[in-house]
Amino acid sequence: QVQLVESGGGLVQAGGSLRLSCTASGSIFSTNSMGWYRQAPGSARELVARFTNVGGTTYLDSVKGRFTISGDKTTVYLQMNSLKSEDTAVYYCNYLKYWGQGTQVTVSS
Repeated sequence: QVQLVESGGGLVQAGGSLRLSCTASGSIFSTNSMGWYRQAPGSARELVARFTNVGGTTYLDSVKGRFTISGDKTTVYLQMNSLKSEDTAVYYCNYLKYWGQGTQVTVSS
């Protein structure tokens, strides 16, 4: 069983920064299979950033250059800079079939 616990969300003004953290416990092989998704009200859940199985990273086009995914053995981070109102959503950590509970990010304009 795997548990994912996110933290770091909150309210920030447009142009500001936040760093999300996701700590995994249980049987995980590698944080290289982890990523971040988000879901805004009335919208489908979408991939924001994740590690690829060849050791790289992939990002949603609209966050490229502003967001950075990183990690260590058990924790994955999402550094979010130059935040925009359209980044407002619940952000979820993912590992294979497992999901965290989500953390709210609200960007005020």
